[in-house]
Amino acid sequence: MEYRQLGRTGLKVSPLSLGTMTFGSNFINIAEVGQDGADRMVARAWEAGINLFDTADVYSFGESEEILGRSLRNVGIDRDQAVIATKVRGPMSPAAAEGRGDPNNVGLSRKHIMAACEASLRRLGTDHIDLYQVHGWDVRTDVEEVLRALDDLVRQGKVLYTGCSNWPARHLARALTLAEAHGMERFVSLQAYYALVGRELEHELLPLCREQGLGVLPWSPLAGGMLSGKFRRDNTAPEDARRSGFDFPPIDRERVWDAIDTLEAVAGETGSTIPRVALAWLLAQPGVSSVIVGAKRMEQLEDNLEAAELTLSDEQIRRLDEVTRPDPIYPEWMVERQNASR
Repeated sequence: MEYRQLGRTGLKVSPLSLGTMTFGSNFINIAEVGQDGADRMVARAWEAGINLFDTADVYSFGESEEILGRSLRNVGIDRDQAVIATKVRGPMSPAAAEGRGDPNNVGLSRKHIMAACEASLRRLGTDHIDLYQVHGWDVRTDVEEVLRALDDLVRQGKVLYTGCSNWPARHLARALTLAEAHGMERFVSLQAYYALVGRELEHELLPLCREQGLGVLPWSPLAGGMLSGKFRRDNTAPEDARRSGFDFPPIDRERVWDAIDTLEAVAGETGSTIPRVALAWLLAQPGVSSVIVGAKRMEQLEDNLEAAELTLSDEQIRRLDEVTRPDPIYPEWMVERQNASR
């Protein structure tokens, strides 16, 4: 597996990373992988060359972090060779999720970030987090408070790099500017929804990340299972598919069937599968550092791992791109119009 730089840092990460939202037992009907299954997945991912493991404190209220930490030790992976990424922001108890209990057990206040980092370190069984990501925008907390808390964690050696997830472009741009102006630790990555049938990222956030040197870590690269190979025009709601019962994230339904038809055609040409081709398309996009894959079953993981070795032709990438390219929105179309003749 050929490793990539995480943005413009010197950190090398695998082109595929193992997401662990499925680890645990209590996260929006997705988490169902216990310790034994997690151990097998982590071992297989490591064997295939994956060195980046992504989790979040909110996944099953910390259970995913605990399982991942134990798996890394159970498998015998050298902590210094693994890249552990986790996140902070979400409510850390059922009561907090319902707006009850400790009001500071959620969000991006300095108090919550500091306490959450310590808790994540304990659950993961490590003395540092390689990539600590703020897991969404907090409308109640000033961005400078967030950045200073993260900067302190880096200076204390508890965090090596910081990133964000699910942030609007205007907030990310301001955060980068503030960090540079005040000499604070700068975000090195953006974790965001990006899939062949979910390309809104390309309007503002992807160009911003490319210009500013942030590595992009796509989550849900198969669009919540829509590109798993189970869905077809004549089978729009397969019973065993996660999306049939949990329709998330949003997709462009007007184009999804044409996209699946094209994916199926390219899969036939390459002797591959629909999900592998979808992942290979993402891996070919400039700015993408590592694509996060998650699985409930080993056969899903095995298929996804093959995507790292699949190279699509320029013509195949073009066909996939054309069938799903989002229409420009203002001011994109004005910028394109004004610069077309220059």
